Amino acid sequence: PAITGQLQPTEALHHPTCHRRESVAVMGKESKKEKKASKHALPEHLELQRTHLICGHEMNTHTRTITSANVYMPLGIDNAWDIDEFKQNFRIKINKLDREEGTMQFDLVGVDPAVANALRRILIAEIPTVAIEHVFVVNNTSIIQDEVLAHRLGLVPLLVDPALLEMKTAEEAPSEKNTLVFKMEVTCRRRGAEVENGSVLSSSIQWLPGGSEMPDETGCRFAAQGQANVFSEPPRPVHDNILVAKMRPGQTIQLEAHAIKGIGKDHAKWSPVATAWYNNLPEMFLLKEPDAATAAILLEAAPGLFVRDKGKFKINQARDFPQLLEKVRALLEQPAVAEVVQYRKRKDYFIFNIESSGVIQPDALLTQALDMLHDKAHRLTTVV
Repeated sequence: PAITGQLQPTEALHHPTCHRRESVAVMGKESKKEKKASKHALPEHLELQRTHLICGHEMNTHTRTITSANVYMPLGIDNAWDIDEFKQNFRIKINKLDREEGTMQFDLVGVDPAVANALRRILIAEIPTVAIEHVFVVNNTSIIQDEVLAHRLGLVPLLVDPALLEMKTAEEAPSEKNTLVFKMEVTCRRRGAEVENGSVLSSSIQWLPGGSEMPDETGCRFAAQGQANVFSEPPRPVHDNILVAKMRPGQTIQLEAHAIKGIGKDHAKWSPVATAWYNNLPEMFLLKEPDAATAAILLEAAPGLFVRDKGKFKINQARDFPQLLEKVRALLEQPAVAEVVQYRKRKDYFIFNIESSGVIQPDALLTQALDMLHDKAHRLTTVV
C-alpha cells in the first residue's frame, strides 16, 4: 500500500526525527530476523510436531496445525504468522497438465490446510458454468420417465464459455442474455436387421441460436438476432458419446432444454470439476540402520521404496510409491519396523489434483479459483 505523508528527500536530510526513524526501521528488521530465527529454535521433537503429522499403524498423531502465536511463549519463542516468511516459503509447482484428459496435478507449498481446503471448495462449488435447468418435454414414449430424463440431461457438461452469459434470477424471463436453448428430437426405427437410434447419445442435443421454438409455452423470447454472433463456437456437449436414454423401435423423444449459468453450490451439475482433492506430502524417514531381518521385511514389502545401494539401506521418495505406503503403515505394528522407519506427512505441503469435467481447462480453473480466493481475502480486509 502507498504510504502518505512521507518526507521529501531534501526535508529528510535535516529533519530532527530522521535518524530516529532510521534506527527504528533497522531495529524492526533485526527483530524480524530474530523472530524468524527463534521460530526455528524449537527443540527437535516440538519442531517435528509443528511441521509433520505422524502416521501410525492404527491412528495418526500430531494432526492439529499449531497456529497460535503464544503457544511456545513458555520457551521464549514467538509463533506469530509472518508475511515475509510466508512469501519466502509459498510456492505452486505444476507437476502434470493434460488438457486433452482435463487433468492437472500441482504442489501447493507453504500454506495452512484451511487455505488448501478453501481452494478445493472454490473449485468444486463456486466457479460458474452452464448447465441445463429446464426441460420442456413435447413427447416421450421411451421407458425413462420425464423427470429422470430431465435429470440426466442436466448432468451433461456443456462446452460453453460462462462469461458470455449473465446469471439468471428466478424472477427474470429467459432471454438471449441469460439462457441457451437446445432441442432433442430422436425416433427409434428398425431398418432391416438393424435398429436405428436405439441408444440416445448427447450428440442428439442441438443448439438453437434463435431461441425457443415454442415461446408461448416456455416464455423464452430472444431478440431478432438471437445468439448467432455471440459464441465463436456453437455451444455443445463436451462429449458426444454420453448415453442419455435407451429406446426400442417406435419410441420417440422430443423436447426442448434451457440451460443457464450457475455454480456448484446450488447444484452439482454446475460444478466444473469431476473432482478436486489433495493429500499431504508423504515422507518415509529412516530412524536408524535396520538389522538384516528388518531390512529383508521392508525390501520385500515395498520394493522400490526401500532399496539397497552399495550395501546401504536407503529410502526413495515416498510420493513416487503411493500404492506401497499403506503396506508400510501396516508393518509399523511390528516394533522392529517402528524403530527403524517413521511414516509422516508434511502439514504445509499438499499434492493437489484437479479433474475437469471438460467445460473449463484445469489450469484455467486453478487461476480462477486463486482469483476468487484473493477476492474473498480482500473483502475480509474491508470488514475487519
